[in-house]
Amino acid sequence: MAVLNFPRTEHPSKAYGYKGSCEEREGRSCVRYKCGLPCNTIQDVLHQRPNWIEVKDDGEWDFNWCDVGWLRENFDHTYMEEHVRINHFRNHYELTRKNLMVKNLKRYQKQLERKVGRIEASNCDFFPCTFALPSEYHLFVEEFNRSPGSTWIMKPVGKSQGKGIFLFRKLKDIIEWKKDGSRSEEQKDGVQVKSYVAQRYIENPYLINGRKFDLRVYVLVTSYVPLKAWLYRDGFARFSGTRFSLSSIDDKYMHLTNVSVQKTAPDYDHEKGCKWQMQQLRRYLTAKHGREVVETLFKEMDNIFVRSLQSVQKVIINDKHCFEVYGYDILLDQNLKPWLIEVNASPSHTPSCQEDYEMKCRLLEDTLNVVDMEGRLTGKEKRVGGYDLMWNDGPVYREDANLQTFGSSGFTANTHLGCVNDREKQLRQLLKPFPCQRKA
Repeated sequence: MAVLNFPRTEHPSKAYGYKGSCEEREGRSCVRYKCGLPCNTIQDVLHQRPNWIEVKDDGEWDFNWCDVGWLRENFDHTYMEEHVRINHFRNHYELTRKNLMVKNLKRYQKQLERKVGRIEASNCDFFPCTFALPSEYHLFVEEFNRSPGSTWIMKPVGKSQGKGIFLFRKLKDIIEWKKDGSRSEEQKDGVQVKSYVAQRYIENPYLINGRKFDLRVYVLVTSYVPLKAWLYRDGFARFSGTRFSLSSIDDKYMHLTNVSVQKTAPDYDHEKGCKWQMQQLRRYLTAKHGREVVETLFKEMDNIFVRSLQSVQKVIINDKHCFEVYGYDILLDQNLKPWLIEVNASPSHTPSCQEDYEMKCRLLEDTLNVVDMEGRLTGKEKRVGGYDLMWNDGPVYREDANLQTFGSSGFTANTHLGCVNDREKQLRQLLKPFPCQRKA
C-alpha cells in the first residue's frame, strides 16, 4: 500500500512568537519529548514545536506521547517528576474498551435513576442495547428472542479499525463464530478473540446521498478529579462507499464507515477520500433541517461527552501527569438522535488526504497548547486554539450565554463543534511573549 507523504507546513506557533519558557521552570531550557508512534503527523507536530527536543531510547523525558502498549508495560515502573506529562490515563480502558464502556454507562445510569430519578437517568439513553459476551450470553439470548429478525452487530472488545466486526440475524451465526476464531480474514492475528460485544444494530441511520456515515469527535481530558474536559471544534464525518440497504448485511463497505475498511474498496478514491469536515456537515444539516434542530442535536452530543466521562470519573485512576485525547464515534439515526458507538484511546492520526493532515496537525498542536508544558497559560482560559473548555467540575457557559436558558436535563455548554475554528487569531491573542522576552 502506498504511503502518503504530506509536505510539512509551518505550524502557527512559529508565527505567534511562540518561545518555550522552560528555563523559567526548574532551570530547563527545552522540553525533552519521547514519541513511540510511527505516525508522521504527531512526529511532525512534535518536531516542529519550538524548543522541543526528541530523546531516544532510555533518555530522560519531560513529555511522552506513547501507545497504550508502552503504557501498560512501563507506567507502573516509571517515576515521574512534577512537571512530566504523558498522553494516557493508567486505566483509560474503562472508557475505551467496548465492554467496559457499556458496563460503566449502565452502572452510572442505574445510580442516576436511584438517586435522582428516571427522567435524569433517561439522559443516558444514548448507547444501543449492548451485551458483553460470553458473560451476558443468556441475557443477550432473552433480548434477541424478544425481537426476532432484528439485526445485531458483533464486535471484538480489544480491536479497532473495523477488524473482526460482522452483522447477524440468527443465533447460529454466534455459535459458529465462537467455534471459529477466524470467522473473517481480518481476525487471523494468531489469537482467537474471546471477549466481544453484541450490540443492537442501528437499522435506521441518517443517510446522505443514500450512504451511511458516523462522526469522529475529539475530546481532551486533562483531569478526572475534578473533571476537566475540552471539546475540539474540528472533526469529520466518515462515509461508507456503498449505498445503504438492510438487504445485504455481509457488505462491510456498506455498513462499516472506518477509513481503514473503506480504503480497501476497489473503487476507493485516495485523493477525495470518504470524509466531510464537521463544519461542512453542520452546514448541510442546518440547510436541510434548520438551525434550531441542529443546535438541539449538538446539545445532545455535548450530553454524550459529559455523561460518558462522568460514568468513569470514579473508576479512572486520576493522575496529574496524565491527559488524554479521546476519539468519540457517534452515529446519527434518521430522527437525528445521536448514538455513542465507541470511544477510542488512540484515535488514528494517520491522514487520508492533505486536508485531513492539516486538521490533525491543528488538533495535535492545540492539544500541546492546552497541556502547556511551557507554562504559557493562566489556567483560567475557556478557549485555547480550537479547543473550548466544556466542563470544569461543572458546565462551562459561554460568555454571552443567558443562564436561564439552561435546563438541568442538558449540557448546553461552552461548545462550538462544527463552528468556525479561527484558532490562529485566538492563539495570537492568547500566546503572547513573556515579559522577559519582550524586554529582550
